[in-house]
Amino acid sequence: MRGSRNDSSSFKGARKDGHQRLASDADDDFDQRDGSVATTEAIENAGATAGRGGDEAGTVYKVYKRRWFGLVQLTLLNLVVSWDWLTFSPVAQYAAAYYGRSESDINWFSTAFLFAFVVISPLTIYMLHWGPKQSIVTAAVFTILGNVVRVAGSHSRSGGNYGVVMFGQILVGLAQPFVLSAPTRYSDLWFTNRGRVAATALPSLANPFGAALGQLIVPFLATKPAEVSNAVIYVTIISIVVSLPAFFIPSSPPTPPEPSGTTPKASLRESLHLLKSVELWLLMIPFAVYVGFFNSISTLLNQILVPYGFSNDDAGIAGAVLIVVGLVASAISSPILDRTKAFILAIKVAVPIIGLSYLVFIFVPPTREIAGPYVVLAILGAASFSLVPVALEFLCELSHPMSPEITSVIAWGGGQLLGGVFILISDALKAGPEADPPANLNRALIFTAVVALAAVPLPLCLGLFGRKDKLEWRRLRRDTGTVGNGDSGLAPAV
Repeated sequence: MRGSRNDSSSFKGARKDGHQRLASDADDDFDQRDGSVATTEAIENAGATAGRGGDEAGTVYKVYKRRWFGLVQLTLLNLVVSWDWLTFSPVAQYAAAYYGRSESDINWFSTAFLFAFVVISPLTIYMLHWGPKQSIVTAAVFTILGNVVRVAGSHSRSGGNYGVVMFGQILVGLAQPFVLSAPTRYSDLWFTNRGRVAATALPSLANPFGAALGQLIVPFLATKPAEVSNAVIYVTIISIVVSLPAFFIPSSPPTPPEPSGTTPKASLRESLHLLKSVELWLLMIPFAVYVGFFNSISTLLNQILVPYGFSNDDAGIAGAVLIVVGLVASAISSPILDRTKAFILAIKVAVPIIGLSYLVFIFVPPTREIAGPYVVLAILGAASFSLVPVALEFLCELSHPMSPEITSVIAWGGGQLLGGVFILISDALKAGPEADPPANLNRALIFTAVVALAAVPLPLCLGLFGRKDKLEWRRLRRDTGTVGNGDSGLAPAV
């Protein structure tokens, strides 16, 4: 197949006389001192070896320590790109004053960033189809260029050039799909089935963690309009330093981690047929909706809370609570789900909690008590963040042998598109100056809750109406010689 070039070339020279032989690099050996093999590599290699099934006798599958360098770099890039996204929203009123624009114009910094993802998504799919390194390097280039342009626009003689900063913001927005859609492709290339959920979770959830840093730190960097330019400089320095190591990450492992690593991936044309699966859309649609609302809430949280007497710092801490609690919940759930594979159960538990959280959030800001937003956002974050890596990995399982980046780009791209649309709708629903309180977003919160609840039934239908057999572990079956679905454990193949 045309789409298999990237995988087959990654492992060229690995087989000789029907066997694969690996060099004894010291950095890739197991740590067997004192009889201990309790390293991550040992655990994952054990899982891969056990699943060799129908492959040639003597074939060796192995994971490499060097994979962590690329994973950490992908994680850090996702973090800084998201921080760049929310450089202005946490201090929207100060940014509006500095650039001589309205708060609605400042919201367009975030909206344009999200729409940029959609525009460049086709190129992202193409580049990731041939491997993650090119995509990661491209993201680093866009991030550096975009930040430099933003600094130039924030330090013009007139004080701040809105158009130049917008151009820089769009450049950074073009970087996002290349790293946000890469985790499933990277984990598929470098990790075994025992570590893929966690490997996908780390860089995927670094994206909202970067948003949390923006929500929390930017209000302290810019306490008045004149300090907005300094905040842009600080964020730019961090972004450039983080981006530079991307040029030195390894492109692919010498040998595959599991049998699925040698499976030819479907070409882009063949993948269109696989996208007809009902189960894929039952999961991708709510994923996109909830990612869209996360983007909208993150952008507008300051404008949601401030009209009710909360400070910028209160709003920043609330955004951080949403994300930090979510990260902790995902850090706990991801390793468990890596072992149990109870993906469908996790999805069907998390989705109703997300919908109900948006419903309850309607009534929280009017209480004018900060504890309410903290509690509701903590619950929302825990459910939302636990869902992200599970949904992304299960989409890969359902669509195998489709290359993982296709479902990832579509799911994330839908979330960015809807996020931009939701921001525009919410801004249009903002109350006028005569309302009590003025400029509140209560109607926007009602809209959010209605749409979020409308999406709940879709993933709950997975496996129902006689379609349980459609929830097949296609990639895992290739790796382990087992069959099963996302509801329970796996059974030996017959």
